[in-house]
Amino acid sequence: MTIFKGLSAYPVTPADAGGRVDTAALRRLVRRLADAGVDSVGLLGSTGSYPYLDRSERRRAVDAALDEVGGTVPVIVGTGALRTDEAIRLAQDAKAAGASAGLLSAMSYLPLNEAEVFEHFAAVADQGGLPICIYDNPATTHFRFSTDLVARLSRVPGIVAVKNPTCTPEEIPSHLASQRTAVTKGFSIGYSGDGNCAEAMIAGADLWHSALSGTLPAGCLGIVRAVRNGDLPEARRLDAALRPVWDLFRAHSSYRVLHEIVAQLDLCHLAPPRPVLPVSDGVRQQIAAVLRDLPPEILGTG
Repeated sequence: MTIFKGLSAYPVTPADAGGRVDTAALRRLVRRLADAGVDSVGLLGSTGSYPYLDRSERRRAVDAALDEVGGTVPVIVGTGALRTDEAIRLAQDAKAAGASAGLLSAMSYLPLNEAEVFEHFAAVADQGGLPICIYDNPATTHFRFSTDLVARLSRVPGIVAVKNPTCTPEEIPSHLASQRTAVTKGFSIGYSGDGNCAEAMIAGADLWHSALSGTLPAGCLGIVRAVRNGDLPEARRLDAALRPVWDLFRAHSSYRVLHEIVAQLDLCHLAPPRPVLPVSDGVRQQIAAVLRDLPPEILGTG
């Protein structure tokens, strides 16, 4: 599907301490992304705090975002939930609001086995009404999709894409080739984990699911466009310019760092939902220094 190609930008979801979404701020964030020219917006992903928001607030966020940019850029909405029936309802909500696709994780409290994950995804694809992208995020769900499971799910009607975590740059080509051979024709293979995604796109991945692009899309767009044009040195040059950001992500998590970046750029002011705490003063200063040193083409000001 053309929805799952290029660069998908995942913004934070502005919300207060009680989990009430600031829809005006969210509208501003998604408008910036649409105006920047991203290929899709990934709403309510991990960067967008989906596990911390109840169904009503997630619906308010989806309604606001789709009202702002619906029809101008595809919106992929996170529909992950602990219960299958709740994930189905969230997918139905996103469909009713006009979302283009759903992003579904193997979110759980008890460890899940492959049979349980298969049935969960098949049910949401069947009853939710949206094309589904598999969200493989073992760092948070503690479940890792095998190539065989992804291949089986790719044959389920309505499951059309996968969002993989990146391995090392050296391992990406073989992982991509193995998965490409196993899944059905036309099934989209994408990656997240910004620090390695330039190499994933160079290797032939269909989509970069990008956390940074939800806040600073220009540099990542430059990488994707350079790859499309066959200018791999330019793609790697831009990736190298972003290395200080990737290092911050690895050290402190993209989630915490991005909450601070949006504040320092005065895009919106929010604290991560408790029990997650804001970064320390020392890390705040590191982030400020990195932002000061980023070239204008990365910040989108040059």
